[in-house]
Amino acid sequence: MAPRPRRSRLPRTLLAVLVTASVAVPISGAARPAAVPAPAPTALGPLRDTAPATLAHRYATTRADIRAAERGADAHGDHRRAAALRAMAAPDRHFLTFDGRDGGRSTEVYGDLAHADRIAVLVPGADTDLDSYHRLRDGARALQQRLQQHPGIRPAVLAWLGYPTPATMTPAAVTTALADDAGPQLHAFTETLRQARPAARISLLCHSYGSVVCGRSAPGLPADDLVLYGSPGVGADTAARLRTPATVWAGRGADDWVAHVPHAQLALPFASFGFGTDPVSPRFGARIFAAGAGGHSDYLKPGSRSLESLARIVAGPPPSAAPDATATAQRTAREDRHA
Repeated sequence: MAPRPRRSRLPRTLLAVLVTASVAVPISGAARPAAVPAPAPTALGPLRDTAPATLAHRYATTRADIRAAERGADAHGDHRRAAALRAMAAPDRHFLTFDGRDGGRSTEVYGDLAHADRIAVLVPGADTDLDSYHRLRDGARALQQRLQQHPGIRPAVLAWLGYPTPATMTPAAVTTALADDAGPQLHAFTETLRQARPAARISLLCHSYGSVVCGRSAPGLPADDLVLYGSPGVGADTAARLRTPATVWAGRGADDWVAHVPHAQLALPFASFGFGTDPVSPRFGARIFAAGAGGHSDYLKPGSRSLESLARIVAGPPPSAAPDATATAQRTAREDRHA
C-alpha cells in the first residue's frame, strides 16, 4: 500500500490550485470595466475635528465632487456609474472623503459623527467599487439601524472604501499586494478618527479581503476592536503577531465558502500567495463571535445572528467569550442552519 500523503502538504497543494485557477480564469469573466474618467477631488486634508460646522463643510465639498464625477460619467457614456453617483449626491447622504477616479474611493457616514461615542468602520473586501457600492451601503445602514436599538449609546457607522479592492478571481485576491498599500492608509485614517473623537469606542469591522487590509493596519492601531469576518486570513499566524492593542475578534458563517480556502502561505520568487492561519481556529487566538448560518455576503443582513453579534461588539462592553467559544459558535451555527 502506498504511504498516505502528509497532511501538512494538503494546504499548500490546495493553495497552488487556487493560485493556478485565479491566473487561468478567463479575463473576460473577471476583469473590471474600463476606468471611468473623473476629476481630481477637492483637497480637504485630514479630519481635524468633528464639530458640526467642520462636518457640514466637508459634506458639502464632497457632494460637489460627487456631482462633478457624475457629470464626467455621463459625458463618458457610463450612465450606470452616473446614476450611482447621482444617488450618492443626495442631500441626506454624507461623505467625509470622495474620489471618483480609478474605481472610486469614499468614506460615507451613517449617524451623527459629531456626537458619536461608538464608531464602527466597515472595511470591505473584493469586488467593491462605486458600481457595486450599494452592497456596502446596505450593510452600513443595517448595522447603524441595529446599533440605534442599543440603549444609552450614540453610534455612527463609517463605510470606508479607501483602497482599490481586488476582483475575486484574480491573482491580486490571493496576495497581500493591495493590502500592503491600503493598510497604512487605514491606520492613518483610524488615527485621525481617534484624534477627532478621542473618547469614542472605535471598532474596525473587516470583511473578507478587507481583513487582510486590517491585518496590515494593525500594529499600534488606535482602535478598541478589530473584528474579522469571512476572513481568508490576515497574513499573521496568530492574533498576538498583529501587535495591536485592540481586542481581536473572528467569526464565520456556516455557509461561508471562505472556509474552504487553504489557510497557508506560499512564497514564490515573484510573489507570496495566501494569508496564513484561519482566524477562527484556536491556534490563531482571536475571540470568537457567533456568526450564524449565513454565507459570505450575509454578515450584515438584517435579522441575522452575525449582525446581532457585530452590533454587540461595537456597542460594548464586548460579549464574553468562553474558553470553548470556537466550538460554541460552530455548534450555534449548525443549530441556526437546521432551525
